Amino acid sequence: MKTMSLIVPCYNEEPTIEIFYNTVEKVFSDHPDEFKDIHHEYMFINDGSSDGTLAEFRKLNAAHPDIVHYVSFSRNFGKESGLAAGLQHAKGDYIAVMDVDLQDPPELLPKMLTTLESGDYDCVGTMREDRKGEPVIRSFFSRSFYSVINHISKVQIIPNARDYRLMTRQMVDAILAMPEYNRFSKGIFNWVGFRTTYLKFENAPRSAGETHWSFWQLFNYSIEGIVDFSDVPLKIATFIGGLFAFLAVVGIIIVIIRKLMFGNSVGGWASMVTLMMFIGGIQLFCLGIIGNYIGKIYLETKHRPLYIVQEEK
Repeated sequence: MKTMSLIVPCYNEEPTIEIFYNTVEKVFSDHPDEFKDIHHEYMFINDGSSDGTLAEFRKLNAAHPDIVHYVSFSRNFGKESGLAAGLQHAKGDYIAVMDVDLQDPPELLPKMLTTLESGDYDCVGTMREDRKGEPVIRSFFSRSFYSVINHISKVQIIPNARDYRLMTRQMVDAILAMPEYNRFSKGIFNWVGFRTTYLKFENAPRSAGETHWSFWQLFNYSIEGIVDFSDVPLKIATFIGGLFAFLAVVGIIIVIIRKLMFGNSVGGWASMVTLMMFIGGIQLFCLGIIGNYIGKIYLETKHRPLYIVQEEK
């Protein structure tokens, strides 16, 4: 009998955990034919929650020790660390990544499993048909992010694709072979390759609680993805630096010719100061891009663990 491991990272999700468990269990019980040869297990990840999330995990584990397992971090390490921990601890032949808020519909699991067992694919991902119910400004920046990263990166990321997916053990082992500290799972899932198909679903509200992703956190996450999977920003900085160096040389030549021909100094100190401030801003912008990449290198060379486990069952 094969095993399906469900990886569920959680951060302050106390109200949603029991709802999630009961909903997923109902999907398994309602589809006995699809899951007749499948043993399923849950791998909950507590990412340093400050509410009763860990207590909910303990309660579920006590009631269902054969299928419910959990890993609890010593502090909040972030979503990517939670995903990495789940992949490292999951032992199943098939591994699914899901959000606990039920915005990833468990009803797709039977079809995902059937598609995977056909042997035609190594991964069945999911994507939203639209972003209905999401703030307009967030939808705009999300579309802009996918457009930008797919133009500057060799790794193509499917717009509106979710982390919710079912993968074979072979694909997960390939993902785990990537040891980097700075992780962007949407890019990693696509970078390793393997045959992947996507199922579409309509956007759904959270089952309970509130999202913990602020606009600023999502913006930073998008920057992480761009830096992790493209060196184009460095090339842009190089191009801008070269362009302004060329313009500076042209400016110097114009000033010298004007001095020799007309014998007067160049006027317009205000415009000159403005130009200097503009060029200084461009230089700082380029240094910021370079600094971001250097910072990534710095973190990689430290070889710190992605997370620290305080408790697991």
